[in-house]
Amino acid sequence: MLKFIVSRIYFFLPAYIANMSPPLAAKFKIFEFLNKPIDNDKKFKDLPILGSHKTWRGVLVEIINGTLTAYLQAYLYNFSFFKNISLFNYQEKNILFFGLLISSGAILGDLFSASIKRRLNLKPGSKFIPWDQINYVIGNAFLLSFFPEFNLKLFSWLILAFLTFFIHIVFNRIGYYLGLHNAKW
Repeated sequence: MLKFIVSRIYFFLPAYIANMSPPLAAKFKIFEFLNKPIDNDKKFKDLPILGSHKTWRGVLVEIINGTLTAYLQAYLYNFSFFKNISLFNYQEKNILFFGLLISSGAILGDLFSASIKRRLNLKPGSKFIPWDQINYVIGNAFLLSFFPEFNLKLFSWLILAFLTFFIHIVFNRIGYYLGLHNAKW
C-alpha cells in the first residue's frame, strides 16, 4: 500500500510543484511584467470572472515549473528507486507533452475553482475547503481522462484527492509561517 501511495504522489509531483509556483513568483516578483489578470478585470453579473490574483505570470510559472519537474522525473527514471515508483516509463513518453498537460490540469482546476468562488462572492484567499486544496487534482482528473497513457483509475484519483487535501494544508502552513504564502489553508 505504501508503494501505491508513493507512486501516485510521485506521478502528481509536477502538479504539486506547478500549484505552489504562483505565490512564490509573486513573492519574489518573478516575471513582474506578466502580473496581469487573466480575465483582464472583466466582470460577469457584476462579479469578477476570476479575480485580479489569477495572472498570466501564475500560468507561465506553473507551466515552466511543472514541465521542468516532469523532465526531472524523466532523468530520475534512470535510478532504480524512481523507476520502481513510476507509473510509466518516462523515457518512452513525450515528457514535454506530459509536463504541459499535467501543469495545464493544475491550472484548469485552479481557474475553475476561482470562477466558482467569484460566483459565490468569496474574496481571493478566503477559505473554500476542500476545493482550494484539491482543485488541481480535479482539473487533472478531467484533463488527463482524454489521454489514456497518462490517466489514472478513479480509485487513484480519489486517493490523490484525499492525500492532496492534507499535503496542501501542510505545505501552505509551512509557506505561511515562512512568509511565502498569505493563507494558512
